[in-house]
Amino acid sequence: MQCVQLTIGMEAPHFELPDADMQTFSLTSQLGKKNIVLYFYPKDDTPGCTMEANEFSDLEEEYAKFDTIVIGISRDDCLSHASFRDKYGLSVLLLSDPDARVCKRYGVMYEKEAEGQKKLSIKRSTFVIDRQGKLRHVMYGVQAHGHAQDIFKLVKELK
Repeated sequence: MQCVQLTIGMEAPHFELPDADMQTFSLTSQLGKKNIVLYFYPKDDTPGCTMEANEFSDLEEEYAKFDTIVIGISRDDCLSHASFRDKYGLSVLLLSDPDARVCKRYGVMYEKEAEGQKKLSIKRSTFVIDRQGKLRHVMYGVQAHGHAQDIFKLVKELK
């Protein structure tokens, strides 16, 4: 499966997706207002994804000081997101992309083989989008642990 790979300086692909409360979030609604850390993760309530979501949530106030919101996207449904959020007290906004429409636009889907079956999965990836909607940082295949802190250092440098 050949995917698009986004690069720094490109306009971030626009999207609208439902959050854990089934409210629609639109990327364009944040233009001119907030920087966005958009991270894609494989699955709710798995060890790496839980660690990453918790680390981002722990830094919510720090990100807010730099007019930045953190948004996580996976293919889990809204109910799964609500359960995941409530179980761990997450403050990041979790968006549901069950048909992988947005995942594909950001180039984070890949085919992996498990138990002899090929299936599509999400490559853990993060995008920092500035207030003008431009991609300032693009990272594919990141490690969960410590990632939120690494991204925060990059956000502090945004002008």
